[in-house]
Amino acid sequence: MTVTDRRTSNLNLERGKVMRNIIVSNLISVDGMFAGPNDELDWFVWNEETADYVKALFREVDALLFGRLTYELMADYWPHATDEDPIIADMMNNLPKVVFSRTLDKVDWQNSRIVSSNITAEVTRLKKQPGKDMVIFGSGSIVSDLSQQGLIDDYRLFINPVILGNGKAHFSGLTRMINLQLVETRTFSTGVVLLRYRPKMVEQS
Repeated sequence: MTVTDRRTSNLNLERGKVMRNIIVSNLISVDGMFAGPNDELDWFVWNEETADYVKALFREVDALLFGRLTYELMADYWPHATDEDPIIADMMNNLPKVVFSRTLDKVDWQNSRIVSSNITAEVTRLKKQPGKDMVIFGSGSIVSDLSQQGLIDDYRLFINPVILGNGKAHFSGLTRMINLQLVETRTFSTGVVLLRYRPKMVEQS
């Protein structure tokens, strides 16, 4: 059993107690992009059915985690959004938000705070606190970093019926393979397919 396997096994065993889960919930293209080359999101396929799923997800969580780029996009949009589902808008604006950034000096979006160093330690601390689960939207670099450390518990990937050909890959920079177990699939009327995975438990030998 390798050192990485032991680390993953220990993390999974620790998760089996009372730790909060970290959920990744992202719309991605068939070729694995979560944004276009210039952060374009106009290819997202979305309707009321998808919104209902997201509203159900919000009942599971009490905090949002972001990287800097996604945070800035969200903070620029949601406080002024008038055409969005009011439940989703309320959750986006009022839930506590943790922004992982080494360059931001301040954050103005309601209930936001910056974590500028030792992301792994901070996420581990958050997971041990009482409360509901936490969710990451977008934030590809943060998703990759936390996946690398074995700290993501639930991957919910909404595959959009589009091939971008170029853009920002959802899992870039990983240096190890992560084995996953499929726990849910769902096909939406738009052609979007939800693939939901959890990391496979690694048995100790």
